[in-house]
Amino acid sequence: MTHSAGEGLFSGMFARGGASAEVTDAAWLAAMLDVEAALAAAQAGIGLVPAGVPAALEKACRPELYDVAGLSTAAARSGNPVIPLVAALRERVDPGLRRFVHYGATSQDVNDTAAMLVAGRALAPILADLSACAGACARLADRHRGTAMAGRTVLQHAVPVTFGLKAALWLSALDGARTHLAGLLPLPVQYGGAAGTLSVLGGRGHEVLPRLAAELGLAEPVVPWHTDRAPVARLACALGTAAGTLGKVATDVKLLAQTEVAEVAEPAEPGRGGSSAMPHKRNPVGAMSVLACVQRVPGLVGSVLAGMVQEHERAAGPWQAEWETLGELLRLTGSAASWLREVLEGLTVDADRMRANLGATRGLLMAEQVVSRLGGTPQARRVVDAACARAADGGLALREVLLADPAVPLEPEEIDAALDPAGYLGSAAVFVDRALTAHENTVGADR
Repeated sequence: MTHSAGEGLFSGMFARGGASAEVTDAAWLAAMLDVEAALAAAQAGIGLVPAGVPAALEKACRPELYDVAGLSTAAARSGNPVIPLVAALRERVDPGLRRFVHYGATSQDVNDTAAMLVAGRALAPILADLSACAGACARLADRHRGTAMAGRTVLQHAVPVTFGLKAALWLSALDGARTHLAGLLPLPVQYGGAAGTLSVLGGRGHEVLPRLAAELGLAEPVVPWHTDRAPVARLACALGTAAGTLGKVATDVKLLAQTEVAEVAEPAEPGRGGSSAMPHKRNPVGAMSVLACVQRVPGLVGSVLAGMVQEHERAAGPWQAEWETLGELLRLTGSAASWLREVLEGLTVDADRMRANLGATRGLLMAEQVVSRLGGTPQARRVVDAACARAADGGLALREVLLADPAVPLEPEEIDAALDPAGYLGSAAVFVDRALTAHENTVGADR
């Protein structure tokens, strides 16, 4: 579990956005109490506990009545925080009703269900920020569908692309990550009792499951999943995928914002991106912060996946390792999404600089088109390879070299056409349209 949102020295970077407040110690405590209250209501609905129990639990399940620090200390002795919480909860209920507090449940039922509540509540702002990021990308893709720029493969100039296509790729990836995460909702409730049989409730335990799920807005599982950690693992993997997608976009922004490239810039505001030593600096703080968050995520996902290997009906160690890990995953992914939203919504795109950078290649990135115009044969490739080498070695424009080469049977206007980036964008505009249409369909499905 994490401490209060925004209290740490580094929380401005790593605890940004709405998800952070949903994974604090206070949020976990509130979720656990919500589970206990909902359990009483579900059981009372079918007559398993007296009718007065839900009201008594609702009154006692107020987070401000409990000391998080004290529960933490007691949890170290008992192995989880639910045991001391239930003991404290019973003290606030009439003695005649105490036996019905936490009735038929085991600590893991409360902890796991609370984890699903915490995750579901944290996912709401994460999904909202992912949607906003996608929306910003859609606007960029539409606005710059014809803005030519240098494509870059293995960090070298490749062939021309458009900034609209680059934004469309971001858009499609972000929509996919968001859809994957949203598809996990509602997350499953947990209620299986001591070893998954709900034996204390006789043969009626299974009747409580749908009612408990409905009380909490969670899904009803087929069976209790105490040592089947797939629900948590799927969530972790979806968060990891979302974080990786956010990191890919941030990496592109970081590279395009380099001084030597300068094709995009993050939002400008006083003091943003400054250096303690160099007054001229405008560092890509947003992209950098996204990547700092994302850097920590794969190890957390790996920890959850490793924890799937559990013993019999209750794990000793792997389950407990999930608690803080899941909170960290939600917090860091949420922080990254919030940072990237700010970056994309305020991103400045310099189309003139993109054109200038295209021109700075002296036509070399159009070599593939020249080979095609010469017939696409191996001989054509050898001719153009040699021409590119002469241009690069001599600091010459490829046009100049081609015009002087007797092995290139093209008229000047044909060479000019072959070297025009705008004429070699292939299906870029079609792919932009496809990404925008898919995005509209995604947005429509969410409504």
